[in-house]
Amino acid sequence: MKKKKILIPLIVVILGAGGFAYKSTKKIPVVHLKIAGITYVLPTPFLLNLSDGQYAKITVGLELAPGQTDGVTAATAGQSTPSDGIGTLPEEPEIRAIVTNVITNSTSGELINAPTRTRIEQQILTEILQQTDDKVDKVIFTDLAVQ
Repeated sequence: MKKKKILIPLIVVILGAGGFAYKSTKKIPVVHLKIAGITYVLPTPFLLNLSDGQYAKITVGLELAPGQTDGVTAATAGQSTPSDGIGTLPEEPEIRAIVTNVITNSTSGELINAPTRTRIEQQILTEILQQTDDKVDKVIFTDLAVQ
């Protein structure tokens, strides 16, 4: 009888320890982010003449690659955007020039059509990667108006 009193708590402790060990060895699910970096929106929209005589007002966002800084530091985080419309991205003036050159060579029909708009975004991305050191994964038009 005395052996049963010792054996039952011992079995309970062993089973509890085994259950804890089993649960702690389960793999934690890995979360895959849809956007790995950050999205930086150029602070001033573009108002551009198109090649067919129309004009477009476009706001451009950049999905920055992981590790690419948007230029904001602890010292400048509280400051407002400069009055010239240039934000904090290191090579933003060059990127704005690329966007301007590509868009002004486009027509209003190309910007309104989703597949050709995607092609234009891809063309801007390709030129950014070739002409700047900023690491950008994707270019997106967050707002677009053609008139």
